[in-house]
Amino acid sequence: MRWLDDKALRILYRGRLTSCNYDCSYCPFAKRRDTRATLQKDAADLARFVAWARSSSEQLAILFTPWGEGLVRKHYIEALIEVSHFANVQRVAIQTNLSSNLRWVSRANRDVLALWCTYHPSQVSRAAFLDRVRLLREAGVRFSVGIVGAREHFDDIATLRAALQPEEYLWINALSPRPADYYSSAEIEWLASIDPHFTFNLAPPPSLGAACRAGDLSISVDGDGNVRPCHFVQTPLGNLYDGSFEQQRKATSCPNARCSCFIGYIHRTDLNVAAQFAQGSVERIWAR
Repeated sequence: MRWLDDKALRILYRGRLTSCNYDCSYCPFAKRRDTRATLQKDAADLARFVAWARSSSEQLAILFTPWGEGLVRKHYIEALIEVSHFANVQRVAIQTNLSSNLRWVSRANRDVLALWCTYHPSQVSRAAFLDRVRLLREAGVRFSVGIVGAREHFDDIATLRAALQPEEYLWINALSPRPADYYSSAEIEWLASIDPHFTFNLAPPPSLGAACRAGDLSISVDGDGNVRPCHFVQTPLGNLYDGSFEQQRKATSCPNARCSCFIGYIHRTDLNVAAQFAQGSVERIWAR
């Protein structure tokens, strides 16, 4: 299993894809469809990014974070397979609902590939989802499993935890938005007993002025190659493909009052949670 170098450049890539085959009530992209032209442009953009990654002189860790479901699209599957074999890529991962056929993972470098899998109880049976998890486990694919911590999911959370191996991380996202008193103190204690980082996700500390790797060792890249410090800081830092990013590359302090998303606050250098996930990179993947 390849470990991550602290100096590897972490890239959050988000292209034009916004379509999803699921219809979750809490998601704004539920059952959205992209046009054929959008999908073609997204595939071309992704191919350009893959070519850049191949030629990069840096060690890279790449997390694809499409608004929609990427693994129902062939160009994301092929990109994951191709990038996983690059000598300069230490980790390549994607957020996924795990609904796609998984035969393709046998073609990937499983020392590098990782999947950030989310279970959506209203969209797929528990048995079907756990069967896919079993396939990943048997194939030796690095993965984590997660779920939105809605009250109606509590039985599923308990069952998932019992079904996973002890070392496999089950992460729980606090429901958002939610009423101020949505969780009782007993419910918070129970959820935190399953996911030790749930309370941090539930109430992250203020981030304004916090030291962060964003803009230097972690960047956000869109389909056109535009670079920003992270998905939640829109300050332009040039372009990946014309080299202008390198001229503005530097670590920055967070300009936001609060950073409430894992793929943002994981890059803060002042938090214990960042250190605890250091070997797992940004994708909530259990460190074997």
